[in-house]
Amino acid sequence: MAQKLSPFARRRRRVRTALRAKGGLKPRLSIHRTSKHIYAQVIDDVEGITVASASSLEKDVKANGGATVAAAADVGKRVAERAKEAGVGRVIFDRGGFIFHGRVKALADAAREGGLEF
Repeated sequence: MAQKLSPFARRRRRVRTALRAKGGLKPRLSIHRTSKHIYAQVIDDVEGITVASASSLEKDVKANGGATVAAAADVGKRVAERAKEAGVGRVIFDRGGFIFHGRVKALADAAREGGLEF
């Protein structure tokens, strides 16, 4: 008997499957959101390393408030800036099962404005 997955786990699996179908050769911008903070990483799955990362736990972002849309946009700008410094310009956006609105959308829009293409 197969284990029953929660709706969140099913959505996360569906998103990751779609990402693999698009071609996993590009680095992936992975998002994780909690009630208090938001985290973003650019991961190279071929090499198995994190190329760039940013979160609302950083001192400059935390001063503005960790769980706001403005903080998420700041994290998006920072991760895009660090990815560009590492030589990454194109990524696949992995929302990790989170619905694309609010803080997740703000982070994605800020990363696009920062120069990342996805």
